[in-house]
Amino acid sequence: MNGLKFPFKKNGSARDAPVCISWACAVWFKQYTHSCCFFFRAILFAQKMFGETFKNFTIHFNANNPRVTFSSGDFMAGQISFDLSKETKLSSITLTLNGKAKVQWTTQGGGGGRRGRRRRQRRVHSARLEFFNFSQIVMQENNAVPNTTLQPGTHVYPFTCQIPQGNFPSSFHGVHGSIIYSMKVEIHRPWHLAKEFVTEFNFASHIDANQPHLLAPLAGSNTKTLCCLWCASGPISMTVCTERKGFVPGEMVKIICELSNGSSRIVTPHATLIQKQMFYTHNKCNRRLQMKNLASVDGQPVNPSSSEVYSDMMLPIPPNTTLTISNCPILELDYTVDVSLRIRGSTDLKVLFPIVLCNIPVYAPQPPPPYQ
Repeated sequence: MNGLKFPFKKNGSARDAPVCISWACAVWFKQYTHSCCFFFRAILFAQKMFGETFKNFTIHFNANNPRVTFSSGDFMAGQISFDLSKETKLSSITLTLNGKAKVQWTTQGGGGGRRGRRRRQRRVHSARLEFFNFSQIVMQENNAVPNTTLQPGTHVYPFTCQIPQGNFPSSFHGVHGSIIYSMKVEIHRPWHLAKEFVTEFNFASHIDANQPHLLAPLAGSNTKTLCCLWCASGPISMTVCTERKGFVPGEMVKIICELSNGSSRIVTPHATLIQKQMFYTHNKCNRRLQMKNLASVDGQPVNPSSSEVYSDMMLPIPPNTTLTISNCPILELDYTVDVSLRIRGSTDLKVLFPIVLCNIPVYAPQPPPPYQ
């Protein structure tokens, strides 16, 4: 049967039973693998034929702004284009918009010793959240004509859709999580598997830097003395302020420092932009923190026994920095300006400022019209 010879005689003993079972399993396995191979070969052949038929598939978005960024309630317009190498029948073309967030990280458990190492296990923490998911038809067959036949060449289908209204977080890709907004286009053909094409688009949550609490300046101070045995130096103090709390990516944060150095060492002001990524499981039972330095700048050194020294630093915000995220239950993104006074042989003197990255910049006041 199927190339396998029956392994025992007709009037065999009970000792031949295991051989019979093995032979039956071998026959079943051969038939099963043959069917599976045929099935997967059919799928690969269909995919190969689809790839040879459809070429140069692209999804083009009409730009609403220079960064091609969309927000809640915006209308998205564009074109779906592809090339056909031969005459092809299509049933429909559908479009799906999806917004979701996901986080995942692992922790190592267990105690010390041989017994603890034996019980040590890796634990996976994860959470998923979907903001929206809806579909619409770009092209559909006519009732009078069951299938639409397309000729070889380039075909372009315009589309228009609207992102749902809602307080959705901005797009983000982090170490242990991401917030992704995507568009999926499916092409359906008669007696063929649907072919999917997925592309991501950039989504920005509306955060206005003109809010009163984001326009207010920030200020802070700190002081310390250097000690060596029973000797103490003069005080080292730092007073720092920024013009406001809200900024947009690509701006410069102006930092004004008033420094006093009563010690015998040279001190140097330094500023760093820190991104804090916080990932949570549902109900925030578990969390994971990831810190990242985005930019830094050094000020002018301050000589020993100096007082009332003023120093300005311009800290750049990278243009492609993700906006502040505070409206997602499983992922948060905060920014801090760390202003420090570096002292050789001692810990730094620090002042921290939380800032908010917005997508709507501060409006410059317009001058009044001239008197006529």
